[in-house]
Amino acid sequence: MTNLPNQDESLIVAKIAQQDQTAFSLLYDRYARLVYTLAYRILGSVEEAEEVVLDVFAQVWRTADRYDLKRGRVDAWLCLLARSRALDRLRSLKRSARAVEASENAAIAEPTTDNKPEESLMITERREIVQAAIGQLPAEQQQVLVLAYFQGLTHKEIAAQTGQPLGTVKTRIRLGLVKLKDILQPE
Repeated sequence: MTNLPNQDESLIVAKIAQQDQTAFSLLYDRYARLVYTLAYRILGSVEEAEEVVLDVFAQVWRTADRYDLKRGRVDAWLCLLARSRALDRLRSLKRSARAVEASENAAIAEPTTDNKPEESLMITERREIVQAAIGQLPAEQQQVLVLAYFQGLTHKEIAAQTGQPLGTVKTRIRLGLVKLKDILQPE
């Protein structure tokens, strides 16, 4: 793929459809900042915007063969994908925030057993510390941790419920647990 920078962008997408990694890298280099900026404006979060960039370019890799030059330029197509992914993520974040709030309310409302007063106080303090720590995590990590540990869903069930790939769910749970450990056990 020599002289690729001078080729028409629709040809670049056609090469991506043939799984050409050099073409993919070129398209990414040209448009990742644009996709990130659009996503950041919608979401207002660096982490969320970065996730959108990954989602958009993963979709480009998978669906480049469906790109139709007659329907619009490559940059317009990427912006449409970015906007769609960012709005989906925004809706998902709102749902996960509601789920976290509901689980926190349920945890607060749980009746205590016949513990001694000092045990009940320690349990309440621990619950508040954990809830505050979970609140410091990115929303998508909060969502999967709440679903896994407060609602008891399996990784596959979480993937089905959130519409995320199983590997993404597992990664977010792992990253969330690592961050929780760092928050709860500072050096």
